[in-house]
Amino acid sequence: MAEISLSQLVIAFIPVVGVMAILLKWQIGFGTACYGLLRMLGQLLLVGYFLAFIFESENAWLVVGVLAVMIGAASWIALGTLPDKRKQLLSSALLSVLVGGGFTLVVITQAVLRIDPWFAPKILLPLAGMIFASAMNSVSLAGERFYSEIANGHDFEQARASSFRASMIPVINSLFAVGLVSLPGMMTGQILAGVSPLIAARYQIVVMCMIFGASGLSSALFLSRQKL
Repeated sequence: MAEISLSQLVIAFIPVVGVMAILLKWQIGFGTACYGLLRMLGQLLLVGYFLAFIFESENAWLVVGVLAVMIGAASWIALGTLPDKRKQLLSSALLSVLVGGGFTLVVITQAVLRIDPWFAPKILLPLAGMIFASAMNSVSLAGERFYSEIANGHDFEQARASSFRASMIPVINSLFAVGLVSLPGMMTGQILAGVSPLIAARYQIVVMCMIFGASGLSSALFLSRQKL
């Protein structure tokens, strides 16, 4: 793939400027969008340098440490929809993301891709990011919907079923849309890099399976741990 220069990177912000102008004119969240953009830039630049360091070091303990931070951050962020219950539910969220996402990560990296060494950071960390992010979103949706259903007077089983269904809607929609509406990041990146579309499709199938699995297992585990 061609290297993107700084001047080309600046051009990518032209559509962003258009949206920001609309937000400013309509006075609907301009400050929040600015903060989000600045945070995105800072985080991605920092993580770029950090990942370059990790990839070169190839230290197993360092990789494990990064995974632990990912799991902790994903669990904390997932409970952002339940700020008053965040501390109370943190252990449940941690366990759900760790088990649901961790199990999926092991299956994909060790049984499907069979990476060598087992901690190969160039493969393990990007996949872990996708898996734990999916688990995080699923737990977040499940938790918010569950306590909303309970507050509306539904019994535990009804609330659990409705919450699990809601947590899986984005993932199931992506299953319907992939290949028809969108070419996801993994597949697009490989095609741009010159990989055969047939091989890229196989990798994308693996990605969709791991996202579906991590999302479903994590939200189900989280909901099973809730008590009235």
